[in-house]
Amino acid sequence: MKKQNSIFPIFLLFLTSFLLGVLATIYIAKSSDNILWKTLWESSISDERGLDFSSIQDTYNILKENYYDIETIEKSELIQWMKKGLVEAMWDRHSEFLDPEEKEQFNEVLSGDFEWIWAVVEKVPIGVEIERILKWSPAKKYWVRAWDIVLEADNIKLEDLSLYDAVDKIKWPAGTSVILKILRAWETEVLEITVIRDAIKIPSVEEDYFEEENIAYIAVNLFGEETSKEFRKALSEIPSSTEGLIIDLRDNWGWYLQSSVEILSEFIESKKPLVETKYRQSQYNSTYYSNNNGNIFDKKIVVLVNENSASASEITAGTLRKYDKAIIVWKKTYGKWSVQQPFDLDDGSLLKLTIAKWYIPGWETIDKLGIEPDIEIDFLEEDYENQYDRQKEEAKKILQKFVELDALQLAVDKYMEWVDKPVE
Repeated sequence: MKKQNSIFPIFLLFLTSFLLGVLATIYIAKSSDNILWKTLWESSISDERGLDFSSIQDTYNILKENYYDIETIEKSELIQWMKKGLVEAMWDRHSEFLDPEEKEQFNEVLSGDFEWIWAVVEKVPIGVEIERILKWSPAKKYWVRAWDIVLEADNIKLEDLSLYDAVDKIKWPAGTSVILKILRAWETEVLEITVIRDAIKIPSVEEDYFEEENIAYIAVNLFGEETSKEFRKALSEIPSSTEGLIIDLRDNWGWYLQSSVEILSEFIESKKPLVETKYRQSQYNSTYYSNNNGNIFDKKIVVLVNENSASASEITAGTLRKYDKAIIVWKKTYGKWSVQQPFDLDDGSLLKLTIAKWYIPGWETIDKLGIEPDIEIDFLEEDYENQYDRQKEEAKKILQKFVELDALQLAVDKYMEWVDKPVE
């Protein structure tokens, strides 16, 4: 399903945010005893990029004289909207300003410990859209799907709520239920699904072993602070006779770049370049190299990715492919080749800002484009009904072909010949 797109509501939201930001700044400047603020606005100074703030002063004068409820607006709310407007004006989907409450919710996600239906959502004009669902989440259990649009939660319309306010209506507490009204692309009517919330501790690494195929399996659900340590432990427990490894990065949104570098170092010889980060100030540019200790995992690898594999997941998959270590299977990745840094502000809010772009050495950027898989495999409708993981099962066959032929591209070609062969 393609994402809903409405230019006018987005423009209106941006304009409202900007004007409220203007109002916040001027209002605080006029009512404050802060000499710096008064100097800034009363002198209508320009910054080094030539921005003329005098027009903002004119706008505020009109608002102050004519807006009916000017005296009822809270100062703190004006300031928050000002900051949001400034960040939204960058038109960067990965940079955002979070007020103190939103920051707390953001930190819950980073900690990997929270209670709700575990579905990552994005705000759209008519509600919130499901971007990704983990395979063991309540949302998955009750048949909520990626790209569903949630219109209501317990009869509360999400259309006019902010993203974090909408999420607040869906989550909390564990053991309780929430009734979701969902718009699904191929359904003719709005669906009503009841989901039982649950407390979830996100495991950053899950492992399995398929004895019949003699294949190991490691799923990396996120790249947290401890992920590389957990991954190395799982890798060390793989029997030496194992013929290959499936690394599952589906629905992995990334997070810590260093975790990806440490995981890649298990497969690529020491001092080989893995990823470059490029900043606005070139003196901060850096290249991350493999720090392998001499024990390289040299078995054949298949990496599973999808449209929700992003950032550190793309670094991992792309770099393994660059060094001909792995076949990439399933869907084109998200295309997030940028680095964000959080900046804590004095009022308890958080500014998450894109500060750099990263590159796999020798590759052009794929920001917003994604990594194309070597082999694309789609779920069938019956797979949802039967809870059959077609991608994982086909990955086993592809890996066996890779082991048999001992040549990456030949294995891809032979598998595709077998798939495309007409049924007699």
